[in-house]
Amino acid sequence: MKIHIKNGRLIDPASKTDKPLDVFVAAGRIVGVGHTPAGFEPNSVLDATGCIVCPGLVDLAARLREPGFEYRATLESEMAAAAAGGVTSLACPPDTDPVLDEPGLVEMLTHRARLPEFAHVHPVGALTVQLEGKALTEMAELAEAGCVAFGQANRAIVDTQVLLRAMMYAATFDFPVWLQAQDPFLARKGVAHDGEVAARLGLVGIPVAAETIALATILHLANETGARVHVTRISSAAGVDMIAAARAAGIEVTCDVGVHHLHLCETDVGFFDAHARLDPPLRAQRDRDALRAALASGAINALCSDHTPVDDDAKQMPFDEAEPGATGLELLLPLTLKWAREIKLPLVTALARVTSDPARILGIKAGSLTQGAAADICVFDPVAEFKVSRENLRSQGKNTPFLGMEFPGRVRYTLIDGHLAFDGTLD
Repeated sequence: MKIHIKNGRLIDPASKTDKPLDVFVAAGRIVGVGHTPAGFEPNSVLDATGCIVCPGLVDLAARLREPGFEYRATLESEMAAAAAGGVTSLACPPDTDPVLDEPGLVEMLTHRARLPEFAHVHPVGALTVQLEGKALTEMAELAEAGCVAFGQANRAIVDTQVLLRAMMYAATFDFPVWLQAQDPFLARKGVAHDGEVAARLGLVGIPVAAETIALATILHLANETGARVHVTRISSAAGVDMIAAARAAGIEVTCDVGVHHLHLCETDVGFFDAHARLDPPLRAQRDRDALRAALASGAINALCSDHTPVDDDAKQMPFDEAEPGATGLELLLPLTLKWAREIKLPLVTALARVTSDPARILGIKAGSLTQGAAADICVFDPVAEFKVSRENLRSQGKNTPFLGMEFPGRVRYTLIDGHLAFDGTLD
């Protein structure tokens, strides 16, 4: 299939390009940017007038809920959500059922995700067997099966000797280790940020110290072992400062932040709104503001959707009994644009945090619109409104604190390996 994307404003953060340029696609790759290749005869022409043409988004945290949790979401529903959100590559955590700790499970998942209209799926393998924090998995075999990194999802390794050995093993093979910084004892039974709102509502709080104490352990062991560590979903100003100090000291560490934490804080819990029950919890306004500034400066390396579809029964519960998580794949782009607009950040910088920068963390060839690159492309209208409603969300998970709101940034086309996976003009 040969496709000509015309009249668009091309923004390619990888090459720092921001100008009106046409894009030409053939055999799943970009064969021309700005100039028509010799003898090029398109089968299809996509008019991008008034739209931005950028690399497909790369999401570092998207739970697909398969295998094991199909009543919450299916691979088909979440891949449709990814395409509708302009996401062309994503990493999925290992906390499925069964856990992604066996090569056969990883191969089954990646095989099922190879349909042309599906985003590229990059599994994060379990660091320990059953995520129990006791015995290490066969990381080398899991890497051969397709795992790009190894982590614990949101389950901590309590035994620091096991964590040390896991990092030593990973460092030997240069496998990235992805960890959430949250001390399980300080966070025990906690459901909200340990602050004024939790105290007023009578909710058990999770202090910032739960993050910083766990983070201190992770950073010290990373320094000891030389492992490449990625801290997932940082949530506090203090945590950001610790990571910046570790980098200055020569520790190889990257981090990301969930898109919900970029816009919401503890007060958005309101009167026990279970849609705002997240892990890690929404923290104080000063933390939210610090996260926004750190992402803009690059102190936080990437922005992820932290997509966690939850079934209605698990959300329609008292706040402290509801399951944490929110849908995010289809909101990643509009919420990125909202953040950029509010802090007056150039789009080329903002889009880097959801394209080329996360691709670099994953170690994949994505997030670029240069000639010869895979034709993973998102075309979106930066002005057209996207209304967040249960009817408009393609994800099976309808749980989000943003229900009923409208944001500029509607995806018009998503191409995955040159295949038109989503056509928003048909809506």
